[in-house]
Amino acid sequence: MPETPSDPPVIEIHDLHKSYGPLEVLKGVDLIAPRGHVISLIGSSGSGKSTLLRCCNLLEDSQQGEIRFEGEAVRWRGEGLNRHPADRAQVTRIRTNLSMVFQQFNLWSHLTILQNVMEAPVTVLRRDPKEVEEKARHYLAKVGIADKADAWPAQLSGGQQQRAAIARALCMEPRALLFDEPTSALDPELEQEVVRVIKALADEGRTMLLVTHDMKLAADCSDRVIFLHKGRIEEEGPPATLFGNPQSERLRGFLSATAA
Repeated sequence: MPETPSDPPVIEIHDLHKSYGPLEVLKGVDLIAPRGHVISLIGSSGSGKSTLLRCCNLLEDSQQGEIRFEGEAVRWRGEGLNRHPADRAQVTRIRTNLSMVFQQFNLWSHLTILQNVMEAPVTVLRRDPKEVEEKARHYLAKVGIADKADAWPAQLSGGQQQRAAIARALCMEPRALLFDEPTSALDPELEQEVVRVIKALADEGRTMLLVTHDMKLAADCSDRVIFLHKGRIEEEGPPATLFGNPQSERLRGFLSATAA
């Protein structure tokens, strides 16, 4: 569904700082993900991309800055390294609306693919299993593996497992999907299976935050691309501008290295 001028962004971050002890990983990052937009995060290893994604989903505590979900500010207690979310119910509610797809597929090995996709809506959201099964089969068909519903994860290729993980995320019917390097564990042929699914989801107008090493995917799918360097936003803009006319020397060097 397209955004309207009155819609608050799905995710809004201002002046976010994140440290692990004395190591500051994020050094004052701003990010806005409007509804229906795809935002890609690119940058070298260690630039803070995945950490930023995990802070969005409140899987990591940040030490400073504001995080808003659909206009609602995350409430905190404490300061600095002792800052933590003040309302666990709020955290649970936000997380259930921000489904994350990880680099490693994280499927339950003792559950079938269908059971994996159904697990969270049934156990976390307390939805009716019959209704969830119908939706789960729908999303498995959407990602092209309807015939694998009764298979075990170990029986699937890496690309099929990642597509199952995407179906699992979709079955929560979240406000936004967060992808953390979803293709980096796959060989090129299997990677393209997952890329096609992500592109199709982008074409549907889903809100997505995408951490990726695949510059073509970022260029093809994104409304906006953010280049992170050492915990700061070095450059950001529409993909045509960012990739076609990079302004900073660091971004030019990064794109040159990834194209090599």
